[in-house]
Amino acid sequence: MKPTLFRKNLTVVVHILAWLLVALALFVINPLSWKIDLPAEFWIKQGLILTILIWSFYGNIFFIAPRFLFQEKYGQYLFIALGTGLLFVLLLQKYDSWVEFSRIMHEAFRPGEAYVPKPKSYTWDIVFYLQYALSIGISTSIAAVQKWQMEDLVRRQLEEQKKSSELSYLKAQINPHFFFNTLNNIYALINFDVEKAKAALLKLSRMMRYVLYETEKDKTLLSSEVNFINDYISLMQMRVSEKVKLDIHVQEKVEDIMIAPMLLLPFIENCFKHGVTAGQESHIKINLTMEGNCLQLQTENKINEKNQSSPEINRKGIGLANTLRRLSLLYKNKHTLLIDDTNPEKNYRVDLSINLG
Repeated sequence: MKPTLFRKNLTVVVHILAWLLVALALFVINPLSWKIDLPAEFWIKQGLILTILIWSFYGNIFFIAPRFLFQEKYGQYLFIALGTGLLFVLLLQKYDSWVEFSRIMHEAFRPGEAYVPKPKSYTWDIVFYLQYALSIGISTSIAAVQKWQMEDLVRRQLEEQKKSSELSYLKAQINPHFFFNTLNNIYALINFDVEKAKAALLKLSRMMRYVLYETEKDKTLLSSEVNFINDYISLMQMRVSEKVKLDIHVQEKVEDIMIAPMLLLPFIENCFKHGVTAGQESHIKINLTMEGNCLQLQTENKINEKNQSSPEINRKGIGLANTLRRLSLLYKNKHTLLIDDTNPEKNYRVDLSINLG
């Protein structure tokens, strides 16, 4: 049995045993100690109370606390928690009225004595509400601990992922070959277009600075990431021939919102690395836009036959694998990623949306 499955099964067993102890201690052993032949209606009410407490306990852990308390909706959380308790009190009062609980219990404790209706006592209602409050309090504490443990686990995973992928980012995303080839192109430019060579060298230096400093941070400005991508595309355009048709649209002005650095580059690099074949016509489409807090990236390139087994296309490459992992950790439930490499046109298409809000 796997350790994770074992821990899950152990947790279930612990919960079951805990509720059995609560049921025996509060709802079975104590009434039996009265040494009275209690009616079935009493035991039904005990079972109803236990069911309400269990439902409240797990409903608070899995729904109410995560949806309201942990979203900092404190007023709504208190209203729902306290209001639900009052509704349960009314439910139990309705049950008492329906089965004539007071009369039945009077006959059980004082058989043969005439029953005389008395003003309603709220002692049992108060005891139940305290039990309900205790159930909510304990479940809230457990939910808070679980939330802290989950956030700590994600944080540690991110730290481990960052450490294990620092080298792979440089190798798979901005590898030395790119820098060497770009420097060679700039060197060739110097002979006939010095100004263009200077501009290219400036872009390369900006990219190197970004890689060295921005990737050490957890988040960077989206505008910086977009500028980095623009510099990368500009330098790649120097290397491709006229047979490569480029259809590129990168939104110029974007909100200064934060994003994980070098999160988009693997998809763009994949277009140039595996969508271009020497001597053949190729096409590359890149569309990067921002609508509100939603960042959208669409890329498309031809799948060349000799690159069919390329690691990125098979989704097993270091760069893309790390990116998919980072997306799942950093933007869980905040992103959608569609990769299509089985269409009749034999194109490799990526459609990525990230909610950066």
